[in-house]
Amino acid sequence: MALPDFLVVGVPKAGTTALHAALSRHPGLYMSPVKEPKFFLTDGPPPARGGPGDALTYREHIWQRDRYEALFDAAPPGTLRGESTPLYLYDRAAMGRIQALIPAARLIVVVRDPVERAHSNWTHLWSAGLEPVGDFVRACAEEERRIAAGWASFWHYTGLGKYGSQLDYAFSLFPRDQVLVLRYRLLVDSPAATLDQICAFLGVQAGILTEIPRENVTAHPERTLAHRTLSLGMRGSDALGRLLPGSVATRATHRLERWLQRGRRERQPLSWEQRQALLPKFEDDIKLLENLLGENFGDWLAPRERSGGLVGARPAGQGQAKNGRRR
Repeated sequence: MALPDFLVVGVPKAGTTALHAALSRHPGLYMSPVKEPKFFLTDGPPPARGGPGDALTYREHIWQRDRYEALFDAAPPGTLRGESTPLYLYDRAAMGRIQALIPAARLIVVVRDPVERAHSNWTHLWSAGLEPVGDFVRACAEEERRIAAGWASFWHYTGLGKYGSQLDYAFSLFPRDQVLVLRYRLLVDSPAATLDQICAFLGVQAGILTEIPRENVTAHPERTLAHRTLSLGMRGSDALGRLLPGSVATRATHRLERWLQRGRRERQPLSWEQRQALLPKFEDDIKLLENLLGENFGDWLAPRERSGGLVGARPAGQGQAKNGRRR
């Protein structure tokens, strides 16, 4: 039975695309060729509708058991198989499915300052022409309405950043020694040491991986008339794409998205006023996280020396990942 031995289960916009690429270079590990298969997010076919872009993404889910297992068929004998779907941790049903099917799986979680994570999430969708609200704080205020309307979890900007409650549930399903929790900033500041920590957790040789590539770096188009016009076209083509075959729809939206992001600046810093508007949403959960892990996360509540993107502008020729695929 070709199922993964380990999964990167959280969190979105915390370097998981780059981490997946880094781990794929280890000779003792085999990472699924599709970075985010999203297999455990549903019991069967995913929904057909949601927010902007959701329907097309749902069509890319690998939800069939045979197709999911086929992702790992090429793993060399003796290697550990892994995949990375950072939405799993947020989805309690998904975590339950993982526990039921592969209870011995090792889980990797990367946590990031929740306001920074939310801002990167919003910028990702804004740069893709899918987010209709051009102000980050106002977009976060739309979250409950969007959840009620059935928008996919990638739109849950603040909910995805409540790691305390998510890990509390994960620890009720899996022994703590099967769950490794890392800070995103350590991936950026100390990649070799962090990769060695992951290798030790998985039981493979350390000292082989030293770098984390710059993958899925978020661009930040300005709020111009051209961006608004192209975004309307993007959302319109997305609606039309539901009627087209999957590959045709993907090509149509991909072309518009590439045009939207062409030559755009790196993600812009958050102001302290923006952070203050959102921090109250996370304070109680951060306390829970500290109690669970025995670690201080008070820096997430303080003014920041660094804000916005930590890895600079997007490398030339690289696009934004969609459904975990490099663009």
